[in-house]
Amino acid sequence: MCSSLAPISEAEPLDIIQLVLNNCPMETKTATTIFEALTSEARLSIFRLLVKYAPDGLVAGEIARLLDIPKTNLSFHLKTIVHSGLANMEREGRNTRYRANIPLMLETIAYLTAECCSGQPEQCRKFRAASRVAPEFLPACGDDKKP
Repeated sequence: MCSSLAPISEAEPLDIIQLVLNNCPMETKTATTIFEALTSEARLSIFRLLVKYAPDGLVAGEIARLLDIPKTNLSFHLKTIVHSGLANMEREGRNTRYRANIPLMLETIAYLTAECCSGQPEQCRKFRAASRVAPEFLPACGDDKKP
């Protein structure tokens, strides 16, 4: 059974390695729900914006203004993102604030990369070198301790 994830704090940030080491693998059904929520260009843009503004998040009106999305359309997209677990919402008077679920985003990344090139760390290193992702953002290869 997985232990619950502690909220991210500046003192102890949660990273991909911690998720894997905590033996808390994501279920395929959860991953599918997340990927389905991000299949829309609008929803992907909304989620990326919420990640950018983490941990404070944004109220719906700010999201609509920044992405130039009509509020009626935005409501539909936000409902899907919240239902997937990628964001949560909190009422603030007449406004609703949305925040990205950063631990779930990291779990999703770990889910995608957990078994990359299993047993072939040299192949993994080759793919990493060919990617445009900075090494500090990538999980370790095979037996490597650091990316």
